[in-house]
Amino acid sequence: MRILHSMIRVINLEESIQFYTEILGMHLLREKEYPKGKFSLAFLGYGKESEETAIELTYNWDTSEYEHGNAFGHIAIEVDDIYKTCEAIKNKGAKIIRDPGPMMGSKLFLAFIEDPNGYKIELIEKGTF
Repeated sequence: MRILHSMIRVINLEESIQFYTEILGMHLLREKEYPKGKFSLAFLGYGKESEETAIELTYNWDTSEYEHGNAFGHIAIEVDDIYKTCEAIKNKGAKIIRDPGPMMGSKLFLAFIEDPNGYKIELIEKGTF
């Protein structure tokens, strides 16, 4: 068994695809519209879906806003250098909501950013966890 993907609902599919590809360097793996169901799906990730976990972006055509609730936490992505990654992300206009640095009481180096829909993304420096 393995985790295939995690799904999040988005307000603007193209803006979200742009964020995940241009800011986070993911690849658009596949995209499909479902006219009868009035929704579109886009799958993004860093490698082949047959080998790596992906993120599924779901765009419901008739929905203009969502409530995130309080159960979902964040998506976590490993990066080589937390400081260089955050500087590059900041230069591309993304919102950093927790500056890079060590987590209190831990050797973990992390930062948090936010996607265009308000989802939190934790960046964790490779080798610090």
